[in-house]
Amino acid sequence: MLFLEMILVALQSVRANLFRAFLTMLGIIIGVASVITMIAIGSGARAAVDQQIDALGASVLSIRAGSMRHMGVAQGSTTLEISDAEAIAADAPSIIGVVPEIAGQFQIKLGNRNENLRVTGVTANFIDVQGYTIDTGRSITRADNASRRAVAVLGAAVPAKLGSDNQAILGQTIYIKGIAFEVMGVLAEKGSAGFRNVDEQIWMPFYTARYRVVGTEQLDSISAQMAPDATVERSIVEIERVLRREHQILPGKDNDFNIGDPRQFFNVREAAANIFAILLAGIASISLVVGGIGIMNIMLVTVTERTREIGIRKALGASQWNILLQFVIEAMVLCMLGGAAGIAVGTGV
Repeated sequence: MLFLEMILVALQSVRANLFRAFLTMLGIIIGVASVITMIAIGSGARAAVDQQIDALGASVLSIRAGSMRHMGVAQGSTTLEISDAEAIAADAPSIIGVVPEIAGQFQIKLGNRNENLRVTGVTANFIDVQGYTIDTGRSITRADNASRRAVAVLGAAVPAKLGSDNQAILGQTIYIKGIAFEVMGVLAEKGSAGFRNVDEQIWMPFYTARYRVVGTEQLDSISAQMAPDATVERSIVEIERVLRREHQILPGKDNDFNIGDPRQFFNVREAAANIFAILLAGIASISLVVGGIGIMNIMLVTVTERTREIGIRKALGASQWNILLQFVIEAMVLCMLGGAAGIAVGTGV
């Protein structure tokens, strides 16, 4: 009963000095709200990284020409060719899907609208390997590839860039490098994948791009989809074995290609996001500590102001412990009220 009475007295004290109580709690409110906000920012950053991993395809390895040491095509190295993709598909047991990619940046025209976009030539299985989804229309087929048809599949953001929408643009003619292409389909929104936004790209049959648009036999990259039970390490070893054989690289010589695991990029990015979140949380915690010190100082001032009240309580039989407990409870009430307000503010933000 004594404890409940002390809580009621603490609430009455807060009510009697509302403005001072608010100023006292302000530090706690800001501190708690800041901590919650920073945690939310950190969680959001991690969620964004997870979303980008899904967009890129966590089970897809990207193979490019050139060694990692030189960050590009090494002098005298063999560039990637369609035969490399075929060899990986045939001789790497851990790989269940391979997409050779030949790409370039071109001016895209629809009516009086022009956009400079990335155009990629791919095989018919690129939807399955990359984990894309068709929103409207259809994808590229093997027949499109075999006959080098001038057809295109657009990323989700491309129709709007060209002044149209996903439905209206189907069947329309766009011009790529002055060549007329019929729009056959539009992908569902996917988002950024690494440094590229796949929603702002255009896909066409591989051989159409190779012979009619890009005009080169050198591949931009090869995407290799791992089997569900395959490990990254095993898949990389198998691909290295196949490509070193195809490129006739002698033992002890460096690879003239590099195999990128998309998760490595995102692991670094996630680590940076975590460090940033911890730093922000540390700053927020400092404001929380400052708020606690503010309550301590106010309570010390309160003790000085209420010397007469303390004397009367002692005269009525209150022990030193009772008086100490009363002020501790008042501080706890201020902290709880400030914390509750801080949670409300932080959650609202």
